[in-house]
Amino acid sequence: MTRSLLRSSAALALALAALSPASARAQRLPKPVSAAVVDGLSTQEREMLALAGEFARRCSEAMERWLAAKEVTEDQLFSFLYYPMPRTDPPKFTTDWDRLSDRDILGIEESVLAKSPTILFTVLVDRNGYLPTHNQRYSLPLTGNMASDLVNNRTKRIFNDRTGIAAARSEAAFLVQRYQRDTGETLVDLSVPVLVRGQHWGAVRIGFRPVENP
Repeated sequence: MTRSLLRSSAALALALAALSPASARAQRLPKPVSAAVVDGLSTQEREMLALAGEFARRCSEAMERWLAAKEVTEDQLFSFLYYPMPRTDPPKFTTDWDRLSDRDILGIEESVLAKSPTILFTVLVDRNGYLPTHNQRYSLPLTGNMASDLVNNRTKRIFNDRTGIAAARSEAAFLVQRYQRDTGETLVDLSVPVLVRGQHWGAVRIGFRPVENP
């Protein structure tokens, strides 16, 4: 199938409710984090929150560089169009900008992942839960074995389960969720919103194993 046909198909089937012109999107500022809320976090959660804040800032700056360099338009970045990749199950998608994410976001994600052995994943998602670039450990070549690929190739999927969509769409300063992944692991998911030119675009998510405070 040609890319033009993929584009038409994706536009009909997968353009989600977030389609709105750039001129209509309200400018937003990051919401402040109250000291009382932070004090209620565990030591580990406070450490992850600090990592996530820096992670979100770096991703935002990377995307704004794409716009400044005219590598992608604001309308493309906020159009939330996904082009199905053939013969993928669970379905995978490309976008007009995911190649830029593969180039620039992966290194940011990997640097955060390396901060603690308790961290299982560090990802950037758009407001629909689309994950353009997963960590290297979850982006191994597809094998055709669904059970293996479910664990080892999780990139370019839309994670719109309850936890994923809550993280992607939350505009609170941060969100902490405990959940069970589709791989069976129980994790804590800490997310922070990502803004691009003052507009809510999505979130960064850090998934980690909780440890008991000493």
